Amino acid sequence: MTQTFRGKAVKALAPVIAEPGRPLYELTKESILAAIESGIFTPGQQMPSTKDMADQLGVSLVTAHRALQELVSNGVLQRSQGKGTFVHDKYLDRLHSMPKHRLGLVLHSEASIADYYHGQVLDGIRSEADALRFDLVLLRFGEDLRNECDGFLFVNPLPAEVKALVESPVPIRKCVVVGASLNFDPTKIASVDVDNVGLGKRAMEHLAALRHRRVLFIGDDQLSNSLDRFTGFKQAIKQEQITLPPEWVFICSGWRLSETERVRLVRILQSPDRPTAIFAAGYYFALDCYAAARDAGLCVPGDLSVIGVDDPPSARYLSPALTTMSQPLIEVGRTAARYLVNAVNTQDSSPASAIPLIASQLIVRESTATVKHA
Repeated sequence: MTQTFRGKAVKALAPVIAEPGRPLYELTKESILAAIESGIFTPGQQMPSTKDMADQLGVSLVTAHRALQELVSNGVLQRSQGKGTFVHDKYLDRLHSMPKHRLGLVLHSEASIADYYHGQVLDGIRSEADALRFDLVLLRFGEDLRNECDGFLFVNPLPAEVKALVESPVPIRKCVVVGASLNFDPTKIASVDVDNVGLGKRAMEHLAALRHRRVLFIGDDQLSNSLDRFTGFKQAIKQEQITLPPEWVFICSGWRLSETERVRLVRILQSPDRPTAIFAAGYYFALDCYAAARDAGLCVPGDLSVIGVDDPPSARYLSPALTTMSQPLIEVGRTAARYLVNAVNTQDSSPASAIPLIASQLIVRESTATVKHA
């Protein structure tokens, strides 16, 4: 069905059908927007009067006026004083450059976007957001109150959060876990992570190559990446046939040593049969080790070698510069975002495919050296 407007045949719009829980003006706005995007009204074309639009769509003048005003505010329409309302001549150009999807970005409750790890991962996700044209919405775990997200990126979630995610009604085909790969089936939920088991193994192998056989481990018990590093560390000491005292394993409840843990470490470093090296499974743990060595009267690396994880710019300016396992965290973020967008675009309902783990890199600096004594 068509009608004539200013001498031009124009397809008449179908009446708006009310939907429970949705304001009528929003449905009216969507109907007008769909007409523009389908070519019924073209860029630069004058729109029918508010009364004509109300009659076609079967809504009140007030509803039609509010819908048109919203489209003006959104830059879809433009008004010319004394002339009328027109489709914005650049709207379709902007439409083609608008984000295609909106993805939820979920951080665990202890996360800080100011730290190096999250900053690098988020930088990778952000760069893919620009390249693939999607919006990011920062969410609390388990929340999407406005039901506006096409998929979700769970960044370095706690083990309990991963378990809740797998058991939740959220369609997990549209979820990617970033920076955690412990204790869940990769055929059920996709994960993008560094090979943290390999990272821990390589760190210990580096110390073993420097003839260290008395090595202390420091990590945390909250995040799967730290637990994976401990697994790799244990594999390496078994391979080297090294037996360590249980008290030389610091599994902490946070990402820094507590005051009690720091005092205990200093005492161990002051003991006659002290460790000759420490693998700190986090950057801030490495900083704590430097401080504990100073308090114990030890010199790094002359008396104590230290190897850490992550390579922020400050690592090279420590005294001595820190030997560390560098994680390609920007690549992790980019890979996760690409995988999720592809899953959303293809409406893939097949089981999640295993994404290869991303390798870390050993950066050797001055904080590790050959042991002076056995």
